[in-house]
Amino acid sequence: MIEIQGNKKRSSIMQVALASWIGTSIEWYDFFLYGTAAALVLGPLFFSPNFSPLAAQLSAFATFWVGFAFRPIGGIIFGHFGDRAGRKTMLILTLLIMGFATFLVGCLPTYSSIGIWAPICLVVLRMLQGIAVGGEWGGAVLMATEHSPDHRRGFYGSWPQMGVPTGLLLSSLLFSLISTSFSKQAFLAFGWRIPFLLSIVLVVVGLFIRLSIAETPDFERLKAERAVVRMPIIDVLRHWRNFKYVLLAAGAFIVVNGSFYIYITFSVTYGTTVLNVPANVILNGTLIAAAVLFFGLPLAGALSDRFGRLPIYLLGAALTILLAFPVFWLIDTRSPVLIALGLTLGQLANGLMYGPQAAFYSELFETQIRYSGASLGYQGASIVAGGLAPFIATALLGIFGHVSWPISVYIIIMGIITFVSAYLAGETRHRSVVVEASAVSPAEM
Repeated sequence: MIEIQGNKKRSSIMQVALASWIGTSIEWYDFFLYGTAAALVLGPLFFSPNFSPLAAQLSAFATFWVGFAFRPIGGIIFGHFGDRAGRKTMLILTLLIMGFATFLVGCLPTYSSIGIWAPICLVVLRMLQGIAVGGEWGGAVLMATEHSPDHRRGFYGSWPQMGVPTGLLLSSLLFSLISTSFSKQAFLAFGWRIPFLLSIVLVVVGLFIRLSIAETPDFERLKAERAVVRMPIIDVLRHWRNFKYVLLAAGAFIVVNGSFYIYITFSVTYGTTVLNVPANVILNGTLIAAAVLFFGLPLAGALSDRFGRLPIYLLGAALTILLAFPVFWLIDTRSPVLIALGLTLGQLANGLMYGPQAAFYSELFETQIRYSGASLGYQGASIVAGGLAPFIATALLGIFGHVSWPISVYIIIMGIITFVSAYLAGETRHRSVVVEASAVSPAEM
């Protein structure tokens, strides 16, 4: 499994792909736990009992958004040091921050115990989660894409992306099992804490895996050629070509991120409060959709290796637009089977974009600024897309009444932005990801 080059060991691509998948699965498990909890329990437990149910739910989703607001900060911080010191070290740090923040959420006293300090502590821990996941994604996908052969970059780049449905499966499965195993009173009292407390075990597993993986050959080449730049984030922002791709990458991620969180987070609230469907019906539908997405992502990545990143990405954006109304029509039937079908169709369209995205974004930026550039584009969109999506969708329910059509229109608008942005970014499949030392300004290590 290990190739030796000089005095350095180099991990095989399959070893790296598996490690990237497992590591990101743990990170996303932690991040998604909060979203499910925000939809089910955080509103009544951590906010004033004087709040109306709608106000408490909006407050919970607002704290959910805080994690997204801090993701670009994590992308900037860890992107800078990832381009300066390496991808591997940053991945270890992000895992530690995420794991302990998630564990502490499970330990927090509620509003009834400490009053206003309960939501304040919740927001602080959510900030830490956002910073951690903001730095995680760029490092994880670069570990996969920079280790992989050029003609399989889309396929292997999809492996860390598979951590999303895996993390969603783990978090949704646990919440579904616990919500059905405890009475409502026991679930609100302590049952909801169990998935958060278990994260500490996953941190240990993730650390063991990540410590066993070698640094990427692309970054080792930069160090050997003394081509590491001093301030990679500044290089990203001051050159129009790089900044243009950051903006286009952010736009291309809008509907991927926004529709995903509408389907996995807002749909739980919509199903339980508007349709009066048991929470486990929506959660089970989410589980089925995540399982299908798990297998769809590597397929989409492989298709992008054959046909190009752009055609597959544009197909996913177009299908997301076309399915915006049908997905909610199926959910509105209240049928467990049709709810699962609707959520699965929505996630499959999403997967056509998310599968090749790691390779797509890696190929937009040169090696010495890649961590910073890809992270900033990806995480910048999360502020206005995934983080706000459940909040906006819930607000639309309050404005228009208990109908789903405004949510579908909202998804279509995001889909148009993504389609245009991806088209303007252009095809990247045949771009080289290796930059010679002479092409950059050398910096002292």
